[in-house]
Amino acid sequence: MPALTQQQWIYRKQPLAEIGPEHYELVEQALDTELGANEVLVESRYFSVDPYMRIGQSSKPTYDSEPHPLNTVQGGAVVAQVLASNAPGYVAGDWVTAYSGWQSHAKLHASALTRLDPEQAPVTTALGVLGMPGRTAWFGLTESGKPHAGEVVVVSGAAGAVGSLVVQFAKRHGARVLGIAGGAAKCAWLRDSLGADWAIDYKAHASAATLGAEIAALTGGVDVYFDNVGGMVSDAVIPLINRRARIVICGQISQYSGGLETPEMGPRLLHHMLYQRATIQGMLARDYVHRMDEMRRIVAPWVKAGQIVFEETVIEGFKQLPRALNSLFTGEHRGKLLVKA
Repeated sequence: MPALTQQQWIYRKQPLAEIGPEHYELVEQALDTELGANEVLVESRYFSVDPYMRIGQSSKPTYDSEPHPLNTVQGGAVVAQVLASNAPGYVAGDWVTAYSGWQSHAKLHASALTRLDPEQAPVTTALGVLGMPGRTAWFGLTESGKPHAGEVVVVSGAAGAVGSLVVQFAKRHGARVLGIAGGAAKCAWLRDSLGADWAIDYKAHASAATLGAEIAALTGGVDVYFDNVGGMVSDAVIPLINRRARIVICGQISQYSGGLETPEMGPRLLHHMLYQRATIQGMLARDYVHRMDEMRRIVAPWVKAGQIVFEETVIEGFKQLPRALNSLFTGEHRGKLLVKA
């Protein structure tokens, strides 16, 4: 195979607020296609765009010991197709997923690949409902939230890749579910398509006090709070927790565009944790990588039977990746955000 032109987005400059193309450099170079033992050449088709990418750009340690290094390819999960293989079990045309980052082509060791079967589920589900977001939603809810039938589960960021799955998984546990999202259209989708019992547009509220009043009027109290957002929404929810409530901290997306370096004052609400003898637990998808097969055994049949809604927002064009990442924090998408090469 002749040499290919490889495109890469190189992370050059740490963002202090919103992220954009100015924090990256798009480079092109020839890629030698000669393969070593057990190497596979892949062409990226879909790129996952996720909030954790912005967390990794903090100058301070987060869940990684060090920030994402400058002057390297932006990391991220990808669905790709095999162009050539020098590894047993892989042939041209196979669909795979890998953590190969923002580059158009890559030579990877076969051990870095996971084969996908497009006949079992759309390949993009490997980046969504049957991938990291699905793992986050399932284990975050079931292992940390521990919902019971009849309990009230409140989900912030409920129209996102993780939140929209938490809403549906909680309903399958028999819970009553309140989804919080931005905009009337997203709230209607939560109720009409995902089956949420209630939905609240947080943008319709100027303060935590009025938001909290609406939550209280609808639910009467909160047993499980699955938090993807933090900020004002959490200020509204936490005073409403019931005895022995469980709070799952999955994300704090309201803090990512600026608040990573100088977070808002806190903690303000721990007295409610004391009064209600509640628990609060952070969870990361990486803690459950070894249980992916377990999650897929449960969720994949629901996906195949059309019993789970997994909406995708797909942005066309490799060059749109930095802008797509920033759009995570502006509420311009619903469900899982992907970039198609």
